[in-house]
Amino acid sequence: MLTVTDNARTAVQDLAQQAGVPDEGGLRIAQSAGQPGNFELALVPAPQPDDQVVEEEAPHVFVEAQAAPALDTLTLDTDPEAQGPGFVLTPQA
Repeated sequence: MLTVTDNARTAVQDLAQQAGVPDEGGLRIAQSAGQPGNFELALVPAPQPDDQVVEEEAPHVFVEAQAAPALDTLTLDTDPEAQGPGFVLTPQA
């Protein structure tokens, strides 16, 4: 299952608060429709019925069911080099 670092959790929380996302919402990771093998991240008010809930407590992180197998061995972290909030997926240690 995808893991989430403390840095990423804090970034998701900050973004969700700024965007006014309700407590049951969070960050959703899904396969990119236009670019196979890439992922799209979006703040959503609630998960889709078939989403995998990675973070049970707010801020939530949801993974699209079709994307879950590809993310199983990855970690969601923040990119310290990015201007503004930037996320990266890296292999789990």
